[in-house]
Amino acid sequence: METMGNLRRTHYCGTLRARDAGTQMTVAGSIAKCRDKGGVIFADLRDTTGILQLIFDDSTDRAVFEKASGLKSEYVVIAAGTLREREAKTDKIPTGEVELFVTELRVLSGAQTTPFEVRDGINVNDQLRLKYRYLDLRRPSMHEPIVVRSKIAKVVRDYYDEQHFVEIETPMLIKSTPEGARDYLVPSRVQPGHFYALPQSPQLYKQILMLSGFDRYYQIVRCFRDEDLRADRQPEFTQIDMEMSFVTEDDVMAMNEGLVKRVFREVLGVDVETPFRRMPYSEAMARYGSDKPDTRFGLELQDVTDVLRESGFAVFKSAVEAGGSVRLINAKGLAGALTRKEIDKLVDVAKTYGAKGLAYTRLTADSVTSSFEKFLSEEEKAALHKAAGAETGDVLLVVADAKNSTVFAALGALRLAVANKCGLIDPDKFNFLWVTDFPFFEYSEEEGRWMAMHHPFTMPRAEDLDKVESDPGSVRALAYDMVLNGCELGGGSIRINDPAVQDRMLKALGFSEERARESFGFLMDAYQYGAPPHGGMAFGFDRMVMLMLKRDSIRDVIAFPKVQNAGEPMSGCPETVEEKQLRELSIAYAPIETEE
Repeated sequence: METMGNLRRTHYCGTLRARDAGTQMTVAGSIAKCRDKGGVIFADLRDTTGILQLIFDDSTDRAVFEKASGLKSEYVVIAAGTLREREAKTDKIPTGEVELFVTELRVLSGAQTTPFEVRDGINVNDQLRLKYRYLDLRRPSMHEPIVVRSKIAKVVRDYYDEQHFVEIETPMLIKSTPEGARDYLVPSRVQPGHFYALPQSPQLYKQILMLSGFDRYYQIVRCFRDEDLRADRQPEFTQIDMEMSFVTEDDVMAMNEGLVKRVFREVLGVDVETPFRRMPYSEAMARYGSDKPDTRFGLELQDVTDVLRESGFAVFKSAVEAGGSVRLINAKGLAGALTRKEIDKLVDVAKTYGAKGLAYTRLTADSVTSSFEKFLSEEEKAALHKAAGAETGDVLLVVADAKNSTVFAALGALRLAVANKCGLIDPDKFNFLWVTDFPFFEYSEEEGRWMAMHHPFTMPRAEDLDKVESDPGSVRALAYDMVLNGCELGGGSIRINDPAVQDRMLKALGFSEERARESFGFLMDAYQYGAPPHGGMAFGFDRMVMLMLKRDSIRDVIAFPKVQNAGEPMSGCPETVEEKQLRELSIAYAPIETEE
């Protein structure tokens, strides 16, 4: 292999256009593809900005031509020459009007045959791609999100800086606190038997910063949660975190609408309309069955409980008598697409989300077929169709359950399934929405107690404070989520700054005074020295990039993501460690025996 010698890169491949023709230059990168046409050699050179065609012909220096004839995919080279216009132009790549006639070539590194072709449009097993992540990231479609991610981060920093925010780093080794997802624990070597936790968020520290006199804080920060993975979750992830003093929820929301508007304009060239629409949590659940509704299409839920309250159909009647409800979606005009076979698939969707089944009525020009209407009187059928606005060509999808949460979850999932199946979603739309007035408490059947839906430091609405002890389920929080196309883009709240209110909320959550001080004593102490009203929010940075680039998984926008078992195929972590390391940490490992 050769060295660069006196050659140094002067231009990047993807930036070159016809206007640059005639320029002497040096480019560097990896060979994406090489084609020997007998007397003429074409080589596609790829760098971080794109691809440029190199050309060698019978006028090329003999030694350079022979070197070019030995080029193979993924060889690393540096090449000097003159940029000229192509004879056969192409619009398949941005540099399709030009090519570099090479006069000097140095091969800096060879390459073995790769386990898969390093190009877009290939069908490769995900596990193989992740094992050879460094090859996968060379493909333009995988390289672009990482570059865009960097651009977004710069816009975020510029915006907050202009708004007088201070970027402050908070600790990565912190105190483990209860509530929320499981912590990743880090043993202390110098204090045997003691553990740090990796932060699930900088929540307590950013509140302390407001109490420290920093009116406006932000940070692009790594966070960690030991929870099961999904398409839009990772055990380690990045947040755009911010907090402000002397603000209301309107101030925080307006500030972050401005951030999103700026990011979308500068990175995508998309003008986002502000202010965003706002919708209370109760309305979002009633209309869409979700606290993060996708509003790019209709298929809204309809409550038909009153119509079917005395129904002869036992499933409906028992659900209502148990305090639940009967609700439906009218898939208008979709009877042709939603055949009986497709409806059977939707039954499985409903069951996945806790429903015991799915009732349906399908109205076509030829007949009305239904899984339940034979149990209804003619009056009940007519009342149901009228309430649902049912017409020929419609399909009614009905769920009943003693728990409204199950009805909402099942129908919320069904409306998405139907919309995807029937092509009702415009992929080019960006529909933003604030969901507000979340419940402060949610009851955990597993824990047998009320828990904070967001976190214990969220301010309850002043008008609901008198219900904290008597009717916790009706207490609303000054909390807000920004939703984009059915995904939570970020969320936050106004925080409690009154020690008496904070004590009250912790008691309502089942914290004894001793446990509260053990977990949050440093924050409670800080409150005693003057706490400004403050609030903030955090964006899921990985999720933001994913949604902006219309990717299906956040793994596509993270350089080295984890997989379903929280491992990283490329490096092989997590891995066992030497016994000596465990002894230094005062840790003994006892494998858990499992039955075959």
